[in-house]
Amino acid sequence: MRQLLIQVPRGCGNDVLDIAKACNGANLAQIEATGIDEPLDLVIVHVSNGKVEELLEKLESIPKLHITLQPQGVIALKPPASEAAQQVTNVEARSPVEVFLSGLQSVGSWKGFLAYAACGGVIVWIGLFTSTSYLLVAAMLIAPFAGPAMNVALATARGDGTLLKRGLMRYFAALAVTIAVTWALSLILRQETVTAQMSATSTVSSVALLLPLIAGGAGALNLVQSERSSLVSGAATGMLVAASLAPPAGLVGMASAMGQWDLAINGVFVLLLQLVGINISGALVFRLFGLSAKGARYDRGKKWAFPAILAATVAGLAGLLTWQFSTSPQLQRSSIAQRANSEIQQIVNNSGLADLVEADVRFTRPHIKGQNTVLGTVYVQRRQGITQSSVEIKSRLTSQIQKQLQNQDFNITPLIDVSVLDSPN
Repeated sequence: MRQLLIQVPRGCGNDVLDIAKACNGANLAQIEATGIDEPLDLVIVHVSNGKVEELLEKLESIPKLHITLQPQGVIALKPPASEAAQQVTNVEARSPVEVFLSGLQSVGSWKGFLAYAACGGVIVWIGLFTSTSYLLVAAMLIAPFAGPAMNVALATARGDGTLLKRGLMRYFAALAVTIAVTWALSLILRQETVTAQMSATSTVSSVALLLPLIAGGAGALNLVQSERSSLVSGAATGMLVAASLAPPAGLVGMASAMGQWDLAINGVFVLLLQLVGINISGALVFRLFGLSAKGARYDRGKKWAFPAILAATVAGLAGLLTWQFSTSPQLQRSSIAQRANSEIQQIVNNSGLADLVEADVRFTRPHIKGQNTVLGTVYVQRRQGITQSSVEIKSRLTSQIQKQLQNQDFNITPLIDVSVLDSPN
């Protein structure tokens, strides 16, 4: 439930009580108070989250209305005492007006916002430079990308062009600061080699879209859920959004400073994919929970804007996916490596010569001109009863694996190293 302190001119308190009763208010109280300019009636109202917006709409007709809305949930108990359990378990989602106003509050000071973006950039640079995974986690916690991304989704759901511009401005400003910080650090410290963590961050999967879709939906769900009914903290969902943004932003800055433009392009693709994915799923969740163009104390939204912005976002997503699947294997390396690994396992098991011990398939960083080099390191164990020499088994398996991978639509040049191992017996 939410507690509201409502100040109205003396004599209007009874009207507020009647409206609150019609909205199933609980533990209502009216107090005669003295305001700065005139006598007041102060009415204390407790209503369920779902009734807040309805209450605000009905109160608009009362002149000189002042409302203080407590953002934290309260437990309003009333007789009989035997129904206390039922009263506290009836938890509803936040009202649309509260969700929207909390989003507007997050569009606050630029200094603190950009300072967090810069700090996140330093930490993500250290994490990528030293290949330290826990520092990347720390950068995800600090990076302030979740707020602007969710505000863009809020603006889409409400059809609010002004909030959309502010959200996009803060989103790209935070990315620009993070990229600039990592770019400057790479230049100052004369970084010349691509680290393992940078290479891993640049590897894009064909299912990369799923992360921003889940992140946007989870972020919106966390904003609309009451704090007493949410099993996940806001920091956790904010980290989920930042997880898909902080490392790629750092990668863009570092790769640009080193002249590794293929890595930088991969990072830019991921950043754009995150924005459109988060916006689509987040906006749809907000609409599902009742956010619309018009509401109590909000009339800035345009009904036509929601489908228009959503259609533009979907079109942007379609363009990104077309880019991804038309430039194989550049933006599908993770998936192609997994598929190649699966092909190798099948070939070895069907050969009748050996059993697969381990296979590692990865794209190499040093580029050989004119080819997409894939390095496959395969360990196999000779099967019992096989009389062929290790050299012959290695030659046959290498030939079969390379031929099979080249026949697939992978657009790669497989370089395969097969090692034949014998059991101690």
